Amino acid sequence: MAKKRTRGDARKRRHLRIRRNVFGTPEKPRLNVYRSLDEIYVQVIDDTKGHTLASASTIDSGLKKKLKGMTKKEKAKLIGQTIADRAKDKGIKSVVFDRGGFKYIGRVAALAEGARENGLKF
Repeated sequence: MAKKRTRGDARKRRHLRIRRNVFGTPEKPRLNVYRSLDEIYVQVIDDTKGHTLASASTIDSGLKKKLKGMTKKEKAKLIGQTIADRAKDKGIKSVVFDRGGFKYIGRVAALAEGARENGLKF
């Protein structure tokens, strides 16, 4: 009997396909996005060393008060702006965008837009 494929499995396959071509270096690290039903997480990763250089998410204790009462898209945009600021503090000006197998619409696109607005290039 054939195995039933879920949407989660399809996303994982898309992510593996994307990761074959997307690689973060110290000069141009990878901006990785993960979204769950309620939260969104983003990391700036140097794949040569396997280190996370900066991160932001909707569960950060410093951002919780700002995010109260916002829509999911507004939260994603604010997280994008926050990760851009944190990356700039570390001296990172440009990144490679890794959407994590998610479609580039909605919250993922809002996060990317917010990061670009605050000066992160990709």
